[in-house]
Amino acid sequence: MSQSQATEKHAELAVENIGGIDTTEIAFSPGVTSLTGRNATNRTSLLQALMATLGSEAVSLKGDADHGEVALTLDGDTYTRTLERRNGTVVFDGDPYLEDIEAAELFGFLLESNEARQAVASDDDLREVIMRPVDTTAINAEIEQLEAEKRQLDDELDRLESLDSRLPELEAEKTRLEDRIEDKRAELDDKEAEIEDADKTVDDTREQQNAFEDALDKLQEVRSDLEDVRYRIETERESIQALEDEHDELEETLEDLPETPAGDLEEVNTEIDRLRDHKQSLESTINQLQRILQFNEDLLDGDNPELHAALQDREAGAAGIEDEALTDQLVEDTTVCWTCGSEVERDAIDDTLESLRELRREHSSKRNEIDAELDELTDRRDDLRGDRDRRERVDRKLDEIEREISDRQQQVEELTDEQGALEDEINEREHRVEELEGQEQSELLDHHKEANQLEFELGRLESDLEDVREEIATVEDDLDERDQLSERREELQTELADLRTRIEQLESEAVEEFNDHMETILGVLDYANIERIWIERTEQTVREGRRKVERGVFDLHVIRSTQDGTTYEDSIAHLSESEREVTGLVFALAGYLVHDLHESLPFIVIDSLEALDSDRIAALVEYFEEYAAYLVVALLPEDAAALSDEFQRVTEI
Repeated sequence: MSQSQATEKHAELAVENIGGIDTTEIAFSPGVTSLTGRNATNRTSLLQALMATLGSEAVSLKGDADHGEVALTLDGDTYTRTLERRNGTVVFDGDPYLEDIEAAELFGFLLESNEARQAVASDDDLREVIMRPVDTTAINAEIEQLEAEKRQLDDELDRLESLDSRLPELEAEKTRLEDRIEDKRAELDDKEAEIEDADKTVDDTREQQNAFEDALDKLQEVRSDLEDVRYRIETERESIQALEDEHDELEETLEDLPETPAGDLEEVNTEIDRLRDHKQSLESTINQLQRILQFNEDLLDGDNPELHAALQDREAGAAGIEDEALTDQLVEDTTVCWTCGSEVERDAIDDTLESLRELRREHSSKRNEIDAELDELTDRRDDLRGDRDRRERVDRKLDEIEREISDRQQQVEELTDEQGALEDEINEREHRVEELEGQEQSELLDHHKEANQLEFELGRLESDLEDVREEIATVEDDLDERDQLSERREELQTELADLRTRIEQLESEAVEEFNDHMETILGVLDYANIERIWIERTEQTVREGRRKVERGVFDLHVIRSTQDGTTYEDSIAHLSESEREVTGLVFALAGYLVHDLHESLPFIVIDSLEALDSDRIAALVEYFEEYAAYLVVALLPEDAAALSDEFQRVTEI
C-alpha cells in the first residue's frame, strides 16, 4: 500500500435498485478491495454503482424499479446520484464526484467493454484514444489569444525601438532650440535698447506721444493675432495632409482585404450547427451502444441475477433440469436468448456483440472526423469574422478621417477669413500710426515692428522647445517600460512554445508511460516468449476533415523470441487473450497517469480478468495498487485466493 493510501479513510457506498441490487452498503478500505464471487453475484452491478457516484452513466436501473440511487461518502463529503425511469428512459440527477467524466470513463473505469482496454485487441487508433480528453479546441483558442497579444507587444516594441533612435534626435533638437532661444533673447534685448534710445529722441507733447504709443500697441496686438492665425492655418493644413495620406493608406489596405459576403459566414455557421447536432447524435448513439454492450456482457457473465433466474426458471420448467445444471449450460457453448427465450449458440451472440462493437468504433471514427471538420470550419469562421471585422474597422476609420478632414477644411476656411480681416485691420492701424508718427516716430515704429517680430519668433521657439521636452519625457517613460514589455514577450513565447508542444508532450509522455510499465509488467508476469511490447510514436501526414496535417501516430509493436533466442516482430492479432488483456490494461494505466487522474480520481475499478491465471492476476493487482487510493476488482474465488491476505475482500453484496 502506498503512503498516500495509508492516510486515506474508509469510503462508504450505499446502493439502492441498481443493476441486480435491491439495497446494500459497502465500506472500502484504502488499497485493494476484491469483490469475490461467482457470476450472477452483482459484482459488476456494484462496480457500476460506484462508477455512477463518480460521474458515470454506464449503469442500469433495476428492472422492476422506477427509482434508484447511490451515495459515496469519502473524506467527510457525500456524492450522490439518482436514477428515475421516465417515459421509457432513465434520467440521471445528483451531485457526483467528477464533473468531467471522459478521462475517467476511458482510463479509470476498466470494465470488460472499456474502450481503452478494447483498443489494443481491436487494433484501434491508440493515439486518438489517449488524446481524446484533451481539449485541442481550447488549446488552439489560447494559442490564438496569446499570438494576438504577442503581435501587439511586437508592434509596441518595434515602436519603442524607433523611439530609442529618436531620443538622440530629440535631445539634439532641444539643444538647438535652447541655443536659438538664447540668441533670439539677446537680439530682442538689443532691439529693446534701440527702442529706448529712439524714444529719448522723440520731442513731442505727452499727449501725442501717448496717442502714438497706444496706436502702436494696438498695431502690435493685431499683428500678433495675425501671426497666430497664420500658424494655425499652417498647422491645420499639415494635419489635413497627414490625414489624407492616412486615408490613402487605409484605402489601399481596404483593397487588399478580402471581401466577406454575409452569406459565406452564415453558411459556415449553419454548417457548424449542423455538424454539432450530428456529433451530439453520434455521441448519444455511442453511449447507447456502450450501455447495450455493457448490459449484454453482464448477462453473458451472469452478472444480472434477476434475468438470469428468470431464464433458469423458463428453461427448468421446459426441460425439467436442475438449476445448477442449467447454470453450467448457460456458460458453455449455448445460452438462452434474453429477448425471445430460445436457445442460441454463444458464438452467435458473441458475433452480434462484436458487430455492435464495430458499429461503436465506426461511430467513434465518424465523430473524430466531425471534430476535425469542426476545427477546420471554426478556423474558417474565425478567419471570415476577422476579415469582416478588419474591413469594418477600416471603414469606420475612413469615415472618421473623412469627417475630420471636412472639419479641418472648414476650420481653414474660417481662419482664412479671419486672416483677411486681420490684414485689413493692420492696414488701417498702420495708416493711423503713420498719421501720428514724425520722422522719429517712424524710426521708433520700425524698431517696434522688429521687436514685435522677435517676440513672436521667441514665443514660437519656446513653444517648440516645450513640445520637444514633452516628447522627450514621453519617450523616456515609454522606454522605461521596454524591459517589462520584453519580459512579457519572452513569457508569451514560452507559453506559446508550451502550448504548441503540449499535445506532442502528452503523446510522448503516454508512449513513455506505456513502454516503461509494459516492460515492468512483462517482467513481473513472465510471459515466456514475449521479449517486448512497445509503442512507437511517429509523425505522419493524415487527413482531418478536408485538411492534411502532420500528426503523431502510435504504432504498437510485439517482439517475440524463439527457443534459440532469435527475436522477431509479431502482429497484434497473434497475441493471446491473456496478453491482449494485460496490454489493454497497461495502456489504460498509461492514460490514467498521463492525464493525472491519480490526482482527481481516487478509484480504479476492474473486472473480467478471467483470461489471466490467478498468479498473474495477483501480480497485476499489486502493480496497479500503487497508482490509486482505492483499487476495486471483481474476481472469482479461485483468483481472489492468490491475493495478499492484507487486501480487503467483499463476498456478500
